[in-house]
Amino acid sequence: MTHQNLALAKAAPVADLAAQVPALAYEDLRQWLAAADALGEVRQVNGLSWEKEIGEVAELALHSDAAPCMVFGDVPGSLKGSRVLVNFFGGKRKNMTLGFDPGLSKLDLSEAFRLNYMADMKLIPPRLVETGPVFENILMGDDIDITKFPTPLWHDKDGGRYIGTGSYDVTRDPDEGWINCGTYRVMIHDKKSVGLYISPGKHGRIHRDKYMARGKPMPVCIVVGGDPLTFLLGCSEVPYGVCEYDIAGGMRGRPMDVVLGKHTGLPFPANAEIVIEGFVEPGNLRPEGPFGEWTGYYASDCREEPVLDIKAIYHRNNPIILGCPPQRPPDEIARYRAVVRSALLRDSLQKAGLSGINSVWAHEVGSARLLLAVGITQRYPGHASQVGHVASQCHVGAYCGRYVIVVDDDIDVSDLEELMWAVVTRSDPATSIDIIHKAWSTPLDPRIEPERKAAGDNTNSRAIIDACRPWHWRDQFPAVNQPTLEQRRAAIEKYGHLLE
Repeated sequence: MTHQNLALAKAAPVADLAAQVPALAYEDLRQWLAAADALGEVRQVNGLSWEKEIGEVAELALHSDAAPCMVFGDVPGSLKGSRVLVNFFGGKRKNMTLGFDPGLSKLDLSEAFRLNYMADMKLIPPRLVETGPVFENILMGDDIDITKFPTPLWHDKDGGRYIGTGSYDVTRDPDEGWINCGTYRVMIHDKKSVGLYISPGKHGRIHRDKYMARGKPMPVCIVVGGDPLTFLLGCSEVPYGVCEYDIAGGMRGRPMDVVLGKHTGLPFPANAEIVIEGFVEPGNLRPEGPFGEWTGYYASDCREEPVLDIKAIYHRNNPIILGCPPQRPPDEIARYRAVVRSALLRDSLQKAGLSGINSVWAHEVGSARLLLAVGITQRYPGHASQVGHVASQCHVGAYCGRYVIVVDDDIDVSDLEELMWAVVTRSDPATSIDIIHKAWSTPLDPRIEPERKAAGDNTNSRAIIDACRPWHWRDQFPAVNQPTLEQRRAAIEKYGHLLE
């Protein structure tokens, strides 16, 4: 029995997960750091260089759920007291980040997140305040210098230092007025400018395209070192027109305090560590990239991308950069995306009216996008195919997907070995796979041919794999040679100590 099967055998019933009362122990990154430290999962590392050494350590740490959170201080050549924090989503602290019991398995954590937050999403708009810790230092004019912060070169072939990995960009729709907080990569060009890459179709890109079509500059505030909850929402498929601040307020049960940028008037957290404020002027482009992306490749090469001209930098004393650089998955990004996106995908499937949804997992090996698994209790002919197609094309599953696998409810969808066992024993290559063409992908997709990328054709195909027992003869399908879940739980209670 694998460790994941052991976890499944010990898993809490759904009713218990719904009854859990989440408690978020932090309002900002510093409070989060104190809570993680109380769990014994923080390691302070001093004196490493941003040019090479921080990136090397991050590469080792970010692939391991068991590795501690790392805080890099005393970085040579950087602002005195400034720090870089990496690997926030691992160990017991990932459960703490979402406000739940540290003993929950990753599948239970995702389901608790869905039941307590997403199933009945509450929105509490932010509260505007006059000032906050983020205004402890205000840099304008000749004082602006984004290079003084300890931004690492994360990968050796990166085209520059990326200060925007664990950040989110605040933009406003010029037509509808709503605020979006989206996570997009940000590369330092020089002291007073950074490059912004936003994939087509993302909400921030929709805003940007509207400004550019009007020939008007787009105001932007980049939050570098916000609280981890809001960052996670900035990475997730929040519905169009809904502000991530409102969701974060709803999850906490109280409004987030925000201040307004002195040049853009955009709201950002009063307790953020660092905020970059400026404008993207139409036609102001500079080479950006390459960057080691979440697919595990330098997939997008170097090309002309919009530039943000910095008008102000705001930062706290001894500021912290939240670093979440993508590595070859599975990595930290895959871990947090898997928990949050699995919950969002299940919520989307159920809101689409689909019944019998038993479990969902967006697999880490595909960075929670390229491989989605859904467990169902089959209720009618075509049920598995319907679920697979909806999962592949709803908003949560649509962007840069590749494979959707639908399995019966006896399979632990979060266990890759169990999932593939279902594929190789219950699916037939000739009859169990549907292909969707011309689906929404991205220039970051390494499998799109160079000539299609050059032509702007950033689409791909999807495979929907029905790995359920065939509906019309499911009762005649051979029985599985293992105990039931209830029998496994009883065995674990009796003999589990022998396996630890």
